[in-house]
Amino acid sequence: MARASAAGLSAEPSHAVLQEAAEWYAVLRSGGASAQEQSRWRAWLERCAEHRAAWRHVEDISRGFVALQETPDPLQASDSLFQATVRMRRRRRVLAGLGAVAGAGLLAGSVWRPAWLGARVLAWAADYRTGIGEQREIVLADGSRIWLNTDSAFDADYGPALRRIALVAGEMLVETAHAVSRPFVVDTAQGRMRALGTRFNVRLDDAQTLLAVYAGAVEITPAAGDAVVIRAGQQAEFTRSRVSGPAPADAAHQSWTRGVLVAQDIPLREVVRELRRYRVGHVGLAQEVADLKVYGSFPVRETDRTLAMLATVLPVRIERTLPWWVSIEPRG
Repeated sequence: MARASAAGLSAEPSHAVLQEAAEWYAVLRSGGASAQEQSRWRAWLERCAEHRAAWRHVEDISRGFVALQETPDPLQASDSLFQATVRMRRRRRVLAGLGAVAGAGLLAGSVWRPAWLGARVLAWAADYRTGIGEQREIVLADGSRIWLNTDSAFDADYGPALRRIALVAGEMLVETAHAVSRPFVVDTAQGRMRALGTRFNVRLDDAQTLLAVYAGAVEITPAAGDAVVIRAGQQAEFTRSRVSGPAPADAAHQSWTRGVLVAQDIPLREVVRELRRYRVGHVGLAQEVADLKVYGSFPVRETDRTLAMLATVLPVRIERTLPWWVSIEPRG
């Protein structure tokens, strides 16, 4: 989510304000906004910095689906925005067309996301990569297998003395082939993992790496810390300076290879956090339902189906403000 600091705030816009911005965006894009509605939108936008930050965020998300004029100041953009919308078809036909674009997945893996600005350049140039919602199984030259999760990327460097994988974005499950003379290592920005004949999962999460080992063992050496061996059935997180854990390995960290998100008594906010990794566009969550506990298995490759399942098992409803803007709200 875009940080509101660019608009003079210390925190992100609230869920409620983001929803208001998305609703205004839908009205203005409909082509049928009245002069009174335009005036009300201007008043809403000028009311506070949080409203302007939310509006920019909606524009950022929507820009990948609808060609918009680049506008650093939304107030200055209003006249051109309204001139464009009056030439558009009525809202029903416009939204149907936009839905077709979103459904075709023409921009899957390329929609602008603020969080991409770091490792994204490296990911675009990586040897192997996936887009949002895509998963791949890759067999390397020595027979080692790597399952690459959504929005992920790695480089492979196989030399005569070392088999090296560099995970630059996302998540992967590794099953190494036996080769005594050439160690198998996985590098991230936080350090190095050396496989000791094993099957393990590696995930990048902000400024740390999460390792879960399911067979064999893996030696973690942080960039500026001491080595720790993590054995089968264990998982650990590490930064550049230290390793936290080990703790029992969560089976959910490998269930994604089957296209399944396993939720075992976890808050809805965590489920939504995972779901966002597999879906292009915005998935909002009302604070009132964020702590609801979730149990079950959900298909991550079919995010609309997962949303429908959540609405069946929890007291929530799914609100679709735009084809690429979905929100989970309290039922009723």
